[in-house]
Amino acid sequence: MSEQQRIRVAVVFGGRSSEHAISCVSAGSVIAALDPQRYEVIPVGITTDGRWVLESNEGGRLALGPAGELPAVSGTREVALSPSEGLVVSAPGEVPSHLGQVDVVFPVMHGPWGQDGTLQGLLELAGVRYVGAGVLSSAVGTDKAYMKLLFAAAGLPVQPWVLIRPGAWDREQAALRAEIDGLGYPVFVKPARAGSSFGITRVDGPEGLDDAVAEAIRFDPKVLVEAGAMGAREVEIGVLQGVDGDPETSAIAEIRVDAAHAFYDFEAKYLEDSTALDVPADLDEDTAATVRAYAVGAFRALDVEGLARVDFFLMPDGRVVVNEVETMPGFTATSMFPRMWAASGLDYPALVDRLVQLALQRSTGLR
Repeated sequence: MSEQQRIRVAVVFGGRSSEHAISCVSAGSVIAALDPQRYEVIPVGITTDGRWVLESNEGGRLALGPAGELPAVSGTREVALSPSEGLVVSAPGEVPSHLGQVDVVFPVMHGPWGQDGTLQGLLELAGVRYVGAGVLSSAVGTDKAYMKLLFAAAGLPVQPWVLIRPGAWDREQAALRAEIDGLGYPVFVKPARAGSSFGITRVDGPEGLDDAVAEAIRFDPKVLVEAGAMGAREVEIGVLQGVDGDPETSAIAEIRVDAAHAFYDFEAKYLEDSTALDVPADLDEDTAATVRAYAVGAFRALDVEGLARVDFFLMPDGRVVVNEVETMPGFTATSMFPRMWAASGLDYPALVDRLVQLALQRSTGLR
């Protein structure tokens, strides 16, 4: 395939959220998986202060370091996206150069200012096709409170929760404490719009609420307090938009976290060999069927396109409870989403290729 015929893919990653480093790691894996015979890849990093820059993945620079060092975007040649001219690159003292139009953007973004509909809206305005969920589903999929509301409206079971709106902990603390006490302890206090377990605290009694809320507010002024799913098994499933538009589900996986961790926190997810993943999970047929049905229901409730990972609690009494949907899950070759699809017969390069092809087949704008 000639240079002119190759599909131009801009992989966009990094960003201003607390998940900047994980986005970089995911992007490095995606870039490595795109067949250079078919795709011309343009790595575009977003710095922690929001600048778009031309980046590189040479030497595995976007991978986790041997001692768990986290990568970051550090390019100096700034990039702008023009609806008429495509990507334009500039650097101090240089004449701006035009990289030209791209065929599709693969936004490997996690958290606010990227996964939450902001980047998707920019791409819609620019008329550029992109991988994954659209503006609305990206926004709702990042906000755990609105996500739960849509799940409940669709008849999907969720854990009870209390929402602490920005500033409300100072103004309405007594009433909020009474609501939280009604959930029973332990509870989990979470930033409403963060991921990778940043800012989450398990609270075993009322005396721990102040510190936990303060920790969550460091990441997001909007906080969710959720009843603990004690004794529950944690399972996940991947969902892909089928060629005919109907969602397809992967093998189901179960996460088993070492007892040294109070929950599935950042270190257990990324930095320590303390988490086991069973694929496929050891589930009876009825439970597996419920997980699959609820996963498709959650995908549709949020009107997701492209892909999602859906997380569940299997409660000790046999109930299946939807935890959350990730519209752009972790995408390293060892992340849960690719591993579940690999167990389903779709290896990592084929998965990445399928997502790009899905994006190319759909239009921008209302659909």
